[in-house]
Amino acid sequence: MNQPRSKKVDVHGWVVLDKDFDMTSTHAVSQVRRLFNAKKGGHAGTLDPRATGLLPIALGEATKTVPFVMDGRKTYRFTVAWGAETATDDTEGEVTARSDTRPTREAVEAVLPRYTGTIMQVPPKFSAIKVGGERAYDLARDGEEVTLEARPITVESLKLVAFSAESAAFEAECGKGTYVRAIARDIGRDLGCLGHVTELRRTRVGPFGEDDTVTLEELRELVEGQIADQTLEDALLPVEAALSEVPEVKVNRDVAGRLLRGQSSILRGRDAPIEGTVWASCGGDPIALCEVEAGELVPRRVFVFGP
Repeated sequence: MNQPRSKKVDVHGWVVLDKDFDMTSTHAVSQVRRLFNAKKGGHAGTLDPRATGLLPIALGEATKTVPFVMDGRKTYRFTVAWGAETATDDTEGEVTARSDTRPTREAVEAVLPRYTGTIMQVPPKFSAIKVGGERAYDLARDGEEVTLEARPITVESLKLVAFSAESAAFEAECGKGTYVRAIARDIGRDLGCLGHVTELRRTRVGPFGEDDTVTLEELRELVEGQIADQTLEDALLPVEAALSEVPEVKVNRDVAGRLLRGQSSILRGRDAPIEGTVWASCGGDPIALCEVEAGELVPRRVFVFGP
């Protein structure tokens, strides 16, 4: 006889997962939700299955703050092997072209300025971008020809951190929508040697860094009580952790009540923001994501933590 499943509970906050190699982002979210027995969860930006590193996972009301993390800067460390281009621009796909040419360190460093600033990039065919309602990687795996248009991306910095005759390692800080695999592909083409990513690790996403991470194995140990003086809740960052770069407006209980009912409130105080997105708090607790409009605090998304 099957054991009845335990009832899902309301869990609110962020788990900054250090994702394992060869795991999809969707599967990672399902594992975290299962460990927390959480009703609701989602991630703040897909990380390729063969990439490791930061996958911020929002549980409960933290899902309302996901856009603030997704729109933040991301940092990657990645290794490019010279001499071959693959269908997926990493080690998962079959080799589609080869080259006997190998670049010098000077040649690699010379092309890097072409990949900083706002540039146009054609995403990999094996990507999560939708084409006619279908994911590009699903179409590509079905053998269909996928044509993706170039789109603007922003790369704040791109540094060469290690070099050998057969490969090079880089560190990139970039904005939303950037594909590191495409950077590797395009650099290889520019140098005439071709290239693909062999290792990829995301080290920062918006306000979250490697110091914030926890592994699935560590979460399992917390569930089983194997880590002294720590519980599963210790791995959960507060909802407002995603809002470190968003101005906070502290309100009293009366104003908090209005915001929770979806009502606007006049914004008082000489230091009050003139306009833009803010988050309102009361007694240290997040109340709502708001817009400041014409001197009023207008709630856009209200946080509901319970009765």
